[in-house]
Amino acid sequence: VQLQASGGGLVQAGSSLRLSCTASGMTFGTYTGGWFRQAPGKEREFVAAIHRSNHNTYYTDSVKGRFTMSRDNAKNTLYLQMNSLKPEDTAVYYCAASRTILSAIRSADAYPHWGQGTLVTVSS
Repeated sequence: VQLQASGGGLVQAGSSLRLSCTASGMTFGTYTGGWFRQAPGKEREFVAAIHRSNHNTYYTDSVKGRFTMSRDNAKNTLYLQMNSLKPEDTAVYYCAASRTILSAIRSADAYPHWGQGTLVTVSS
């Protein structure tokens, strides 16, 4: 099982970026996908997830209305569209996959498969 994240970069506040995460070695449609981020000196935190069955999406409060997560099972890919970026969104963003139950969807410990991370830097 392998996850490859891409799409990070350096942008100005108010800009947009789209992160992608391509999976291999798994039946992708049977996995819940998640995005987490880790800012310098801080713990990894949940950003968004999309459930494997109902494709409902879940977001941390700080990104609601700005970030949109989606998936394309035919392409084995997760996406995170990030709009109206803020300096506090600066972090390494990680994608993850799991067959976790819904109640644990926001927990990093529930995800056994992780991508390598892609750096997002938002300047003010």
